[in-house]
Amino acid sequence: MKNIFKSVLLIFFLTISCTKDDSLGNDLINSNYPYKQQVGYSANDILSNKKFTDIYIEVMYVDGFKPSSETLTNLKNFIGSRTYKTNIIVEERLIDIPLKSIYSIEDVRSIEDANRSIFSIENQLAISALFLNGKSSNDTETTTILGTSYRNTSFVIFEETIEAASNNILGPSKITLESTVILHEFCHLLGLVNLGTNMVANHEDTAHSAHCSDENCLMYYLIENGKNAPHWIKNEQIPQLDANCINDLRANGGK
Repeated sequence: MKNIFKSVLLIFFLTISCTKDDSLGNDLINSNYPYKQQVGYSANDILSNKKFTDIYIEVMYVDGFKPSSETLTNLKNFIGSRTYKTNIIVEERLIDIPLKSIYSIEDVRSIEDANRSIFSIENQLAISALFLNGKSSNDTETTTILGTSYRNTSFVIFEETIEAASNNILGPSKITLESTVILHEFCHLLGLVNLGTNMVANHEDTAHSAHCSDENCLMYYLIENGKNAPHWIKNEQIPQLDANCINDLRANGGK
């Protein structure tokens, strides 16, 4: 009799919950939210407030390579200006890992998998941001990688490479360069350019896919190249998104 009562009570509860709204269904879906998809997969979820009203950024860094508080403030302000998220939370955490001088993208994924502790659930979308020493295995004689977005809610910043690039006497400060790179990589998560957020007008650089053809735009391809970015950022000003990129974000649920 007691078990029958419990069953009836459970059915009643579920009926009331589903009748009221579909939040229960959304919560169940979001608790298993995929985070190992291609970059741009979560663009609309980050931009709009349809599934998630809050965003939680888990900043993981290795000893000696913590991002500046000014950079993280710039990131929060940018998210507030381009998305409809109600709350933007940033948590910084030191991680203890075996350090390397060169990291492959497979290394980066493994580090995230071993250390990430925040995942998307209920009304909160989680983003993983890694700050590492060393450099990318994709560096060449003409290109040094400052950052890479590598999953739908994940990006890595090669902090030691940023520090080296910002030491150029003619280049920008570390904070300006660091902020520029982190905003650029976050915009890839937003689906720019043509990377999950459709273009309103064609402005993709055909020679450098997923980047903007406007050389003054934050999404210009040279922004993530440590050998060129320091000379591309002018007057200590973080480059802004051009009108085409902003229109793309607005069309996909952003501001």
